[in-house]
Amino acid sequence: MFLPLVVFSFSTKHNENETPGESWDYVTVRPKAHMFYWLYETTHESGYKKRPLILWLQGGPGGSSTGFGNFGELGPLDVNLKPRDTTWLQTASLLFIDNPVGAGYSYVEDKTAFAKNVAELSADLLAVMQAFVKKYPDFQAIPFYIFSESYGGKMTAAFSDVLYEAIQDGKIEMNFQGFAMGDSWISPVDSTNSWGPYLYATSNVDDAGLASIQAAAKTIERLVMEGKFTEATEAWDRAEGVVGDVTQGVSFYNILKWGSDDAKSRQDESQTLLFYPEAKNAIEGLKRRHLKPLHNDDLSALMNGPIREKLKIIPSNVTWGGQSGAVFEAMSEDFMKNVTSTVNKLINTTPLKVVVYEGQLDLICDTLGAEMWFKRLDIAASFKTAKRTLKSCKSHPIACYYQKVFRNVQFYWILEAGHMVPADNGYGALDMVNNVISQEFA
Repeated sequence: MFLPLVVFSFSTKHNENETPGESWDYVTVRPKAHMFYWLYETTHESGYKKRPLILWLQGGPGGSSTGFGNFGELGPLDVNLKPRDTTWLQTASLLFIDNPVGAGYSYVEDKTAFAKNVAELSADLLAVMQAFVKKYPDFQAIPFYIFSESYGGKMTAAFSDVLYEAIQDGKIEMNFQGFAMGDSWISPVDSTNSWGPYLYATSNVDDAGLASIQAAAKTIERLVMEGKFTEATEAWDRAEGVVGDVTQGVSFYNILKWGSDDAKSRQDESQTLLFYPEAKNAIEGLKRRHLKPLHNDDLSALMNGPIREKLKIIPSNVTWGGQSGAVFEAMSEDFMKNVTSTVNKLINTTPLKVVVYEGQLDLICDTLGAEMWFKRLDIAASFKTAKRTLKSCKSHPIACYYQKVFRNVQFYWILEAGHMVPADNGYGALDMVNNVISQEFA
């Protein structure tokens, strides 16, 4: 549904009924394109002016930062509106932006206004941040970080490049310190090439299954090398189908699970297969697997019910998540393109902290795939010599995660976590965040 509505100004009137320590608003980033953000000031005893600001970017593309990231992973409350012990708000202020436009409460009035690639969505995010720091100038000087997950990591690499250049060019004033890419879709070919070996090493497939997955992955690689990105996306969908067949339905988000939410979302289709029913086309199949888990029934009821009522500024004909499928489709040409060169550039030419973190049990953006693209970075040979340290945390007093740091690059291997690291190992994720920001806030 596309929405002929009154267009918001570049920075609309601040909501008069907001809770102390919170604020939210719409920013019109382009004609007929409106993005929603939600800010929480940190609960740290030092106050928000002495703690960093973290922007969280959800994946999908089409997932909602204000919904899934906030209530599902790291915000102050969970989906049942119960306090979260591992919220990142205790150490930093949090900014959630529904990105790309059309995700969550963000919306377009015309389908031509959807972002089609990471360059376009980065320009939109820059417009939001320009409006944000103009409205809240305290955050111009406060150290700023971007954390992300899945496709959000790909967005984060691209946006970090744009934001850093904008700061250098005087287009925005911010104290940008670094960015973190969690279980991220940085190099799709490396990710898909790693599925078979990872599943084989973890007893999820036999020799025949490994061969089938590898054959599907090599088709993806060939199509990407030929620049046939639409066909590569279709091959990606087929490869996921092969994984489903040979594993009998392992979760792409945690290899120790079967029949989780991403499977249940497809039982509504009256299909007998647990994870991978036939879809009418590749995009539909991918949307079912990678968007539906981010829009489960409980979260949708919360966001379109009590939270909508609290916010009071959501247009009457905007539904949370109502345009997420269209967002996914609009970005489809960009899916199989990698941003490794962007990460490499930011490591080599900026002082930014560049962080990679991986959940041990994730499949879709598994650690093995991340190691593959990381080894092609210029810093890889030197990084290899750095010491890897085992760390404990409150929930895992012996082994919570491994950490390696060299110059401005950090890598975290988060144990007992799948794709959604803050949800699966909340204390480990919180410790990681504190490590990343520790130089400024010891």
